[in-house]
Amino acid sequence: MEQVFAYIIGLGAAVMMPIIFTVLGVCIGNKFSNALKSGLYVGVGFVGLSVITGLLTSSLGPALAKVVEIYGLELNVFDMGWPAAASVAYNTTVGAFIIPVCLGVNLLLLLLGCTRTVNIDLWNYWHFAFIGAVVFFLTDSLGWGFFAAIICYVITLVMADLTAKKFQSFYPGMEGISIPQPFCQGFTPFAIVIGKALDLIPGFDKLNIDAEGMKKKFGLFGEPLFLGVIIGIAIGCFACPTWEAVVDGIPGILGLGIKMGAVMELIPRITSLFIEGLKPISETTRQLIAKKFGDKKEFYIGMSPALVIGHPTTLIVSLLLIPVTLVLAVFLPGNQFLPLASLAGMFYVFVMILPYTKGNVVKSFIVGLVVIAIGLYFVTLMSGDFTSAAHQVSAAHPDDAAVRVPEGFKAGALDFASSPFAFLIYACMRYLSYIGAGVLTVLTVGLVIWNRKRINK
Repeated sequence: MEQVFAYIIGLGAAVMMPIIFTVLGVCIGNKFSNALKSGLYVGVGFVGLSVITGLLTSSLGPALAKVVEIYGLELNVFDMGWPAAASVAYNTTVGAFIIPVCLGVNLLLLLLGCTRTVNIDLWNYWHFAFIGAVVFFLTDSLGWGFFAAIICYVITLVMADLTAKKFQSFYPGMEGISIPQPFCQGFTPFAIVIGKALDLIPGFDKLNIDAEGMKKKFGLFGEPLFLGVIIGIAIGCFACPTWEAVVDGIPGILGLGIKMGAVMELIPRITSLFIEGLKPISETTRQLIAKKFGDKKEFYIGMSPALVIGHPTTLIVSLLLIPVTLVLAVFLPGNQFLPLASLAGMFYVFVMILPYTKGNVVKSFIVGLVVIAIGLYFVTLMSGDFTSAAHQVSAAHPDDAAVRVPEGFKAGALDFASSPFAFLIYACMRYLSYIGAGVLTVLTVGLVIWNRKRINK
């Protein structure tokens, strides 16, 4: 089973999702040609997104590494990035069975009327496998590993249901879609609470500026493209130890600026391919449900947050937070994690924050600042057991370079390891043992029962 699912996951999202969408489209009544076309659009979207994020990582990584070297910013938790977290997740027994187990749980909850979301975002199942793998190595119990993964999965499904309408109303073209990804959903409560707290500040409503408002107010300076160029040039300058080096490195500095601007401009264009591929599936699904159940039933297709990371506010705030996160990592007392490889995942932090801040750039930035600061501590506190898991996976799979932790460092990753959901489950199992398991069980069962009553009502 481990080999079978390792092969399937090894195909990557760009291959998996076209197959899934084609099969799904045919099953709900679309013509094979239309279903295949929808699947291919989604696959092409993932390829394009992979190329752009690869450009961001390859361009920004060396410059940030130089900044770290020049200013002596090294901390003892090494940023392994999401590939290491995914490898730890899937190269275990928990990871080998995570897809059929979670799909079974999803089907059961659908039949019991406890959720409306059908989570077909199989690629991101590694998030559930990750927390399951860490708890598995922590407790040396396969049962507890699956317990942690299932708890995370169920909580995420409930959150996807609760936020679906808000998500659909904010992002155009997302009717019938929800986001059952725990990394994104973990920040929703912060967006709600911090957003309401900011609204209580007298005069804060005057700072209600969205991405379009920034363009009108600041002109060219409010464009994500221009901001990308400026931030890229600034980072390039900081990567030079002297003014002479800045002058000598002008071609490279300008090149970094253009590449950062290209990333900001191309991501929205690429994510439009996802929407084009989704439309036939979502429309046919709604028609099918209306025909079979009338207005009594409503289901959501659980999809990847990659669909909407091209929103202008997401791009602007993510870009501004990249240098701020580096400063936070250095000066926050007690933090030992310096994010570098994980910074390309910054866009995913804001997917479920924006519907609750209504795209307000200032409010989104403040929420992002808070959750990133807290997330750095989560990664630091989890780094010991993450390192232990990475070492054990590396020993079993010596050819997997992604999970090799550099000597003298601990392992960390902003991707999911900084998620409130991941840390809540980890902390309960790490520090409270059976009591923590009981708390998680009561919380999850309570959420499921409440969600069922809400759906029935």
